Amino acid sequence: MTGPYDWNPMPHRVDVRCPGCDARAAFEFAEVVRIRLAKDVAYFQRSEAFEYRLFQDSAGSRWHGAIFYHGLSGHTSGTIRDLPDGYRPEDWDHGEYLYRSHDLDIGAVACGACGYRKRHTLRWPEEAYFQVEYRGKILWAFNGESAAELLNYVRSEHRKREGYKWEAFLRHVPSNFLRKGARETVSKKLQRLLPNADGSRH
Repeated sequence: MTGPYDWNPMPHRVDVRCPGCDARAAFEFAEVVRIRLAKDVAYFQRSEAFEYRLFQDSAGSRWHGAIFYHGLSGHTSGTIRDLPDGYRPEDWDHGEYLYRSHDLDIGAVACGACGYRKRHTLRWPEEAYFQVEYRGKILWAFNGESAAELLNYVRSEHRKREGYKWEAFLRHVPSNFLRKGARETVSKKLQRLLPNADGSRH
């Protein structure tokens, strides 16, 4: 399961291995809002809550963006104050996911186990927490919920995806992980990551 057609669009949050302690951690994509007026650029360049960046679209036009990292240093959109006229904190709740929109896979990692909390460039699926190897190939899931459904799907003797919340994701599971000879081994490896088969392992 590699290649962008297999996993785009990404969820806003995915489970990764913590760069600090290798435990299960949350990666959340940063969001960008277009800075509409040139006079507002200086505010976002000075602000500690945002990262300013100059973008270029596919037509070659440049535009100014204000990037917000949810969860970084406790930041949420509700902590944003004193924005220039025409901007609201909620704009960064409904902005553009940088990965989806601009081929930038940046965000922040937060780990409850060791307290690690930093900006991070995601390498997916290499950093996926829920991943297992079978005969040189990697099978992965976005998070605990999708991993639990993946486990149930691999275990099942039929291949009906109806009723699964992650149905679209399950469509892309390569057949080599679903063959009868692979089912037991792959299931056991997934089970070790999800001992309760419900995504509750932390």
